[in-house]
Amino acid sequence: MAVWYPLLDLALSRLDAEAAHGLAIRALKSGLLPGDRRADPPSLTTKIWGRSLPNPIGLAAGFDKNAEVADAMLAQGFGLVEIGSVTPRPQEGNPRPRLFRLPEDRGVINRMGFPGHGLEAARARLAARPRRGFVGVNIGANKDSTDRAADYVTGCVALAPYADYLVCNVSSPNTPGLRNLQGRMELAGLLKRVQDAIAAKPVPLVVKIAPDASDDDLDDIVFVCRDLKLDGIIIGNTTLSRPPTLRSQRRGETGGLSGAPLTALSTEVLRKTAQRTERQFPLIGCGGIGSGADAYAKIRAGAALVQLYSAMVYEGPPLIRRIKDELAALLARDGFSSVSDAVGADVRR
Repeated sequence: MAVWYPLLDLALSRLDAEAAHGLAIRALKSGLLPGDRRADPPSLTTKIWGRSLPNPIGLAAGFDKNAEVADAMLAQGFGLVEIGSVTPRPQEGNPRPRLFRLPEDRGVINRMGFPGHGLEAARARLAARPRRGFVGVNIGANKDSTDRAADYVTGCVALAPYADYLVCNVSSPNTPGLRNLQGRMELAGLLKRVQDAIAAKPVPLVVKIAPDASDDDLDDIVFVCRDLKLDGIIIGNTTLSRPPTLRSQRRGETGGLSGAPLTALSTEVLRKTAQRTERQFPLIGCGGIGSGADAYAKIRAGAALVQLYSAMVYEGPPLIRRIKDELAALLARDGFSSVSDAVGADVRR
């Protein structure tokens, strides 16, 4: 582990979780945190949507809600960074406290409710940054919106010029009724409106779904995505389920659970999705990644890219290098010369 991080971690661990996150964002914006300048192993080079990335390890949406530190996080060693969720209008989100560490379980519960500075602030920051690296933009809907599909259209049209890919996040459990947009008719209507709106200058478009999706839900979601020739699916968001093994005092908090307790569920739903998509478009595995073995399991279950966030709460940026080194070693152990060779290895059996 980098020698500087334990000192920072000690300071952050004594703060409220959301306050600690705010301090981390300010530290990254200051430019004082050292980046990772080591080259990634060649086996981690990943191609997707016509682009080549140095590695498949991504920062999930939720960390950089307002597009403030995308470049700083790329410098920490991520192969891609996803900002957001961005809503058309600024909103406060749900009342505090709304972010809770579950240290005994290496988990996190949040009921943030899409707090953020809104579309115009995110657009200004994205427009001001040099276009480098691979940065996705995650779009959400305002809580009080009367036409949520229109919110996704507005966000995607405005931010497409600055995005390497766009995400329609219809799976946050913290905006009432949002997950209803995962139904076949609702999802098809929403995604078609977005596709039509960005057709003049298309950007890869993916949808982020819940790990709580049933087999019937997955049938509907995959049907829509195949029918519309969508560019990918992120599996998945936080879960409303609570494994009986949870030990932390905060385990009963309302909200979405992420981190290590989500690993098995999210990987299984990823595998089921991969079986249905039959490699027609890329899948992105998200949920519970805290090691190279976790990332490798997601890749073997069908993920072309993986994303993490919650494990950073406990290990910080040094985790990124450890995951990459472990993943490269696992690929070599099993005779894979590249990440793409391993994608779906457990599904093809």
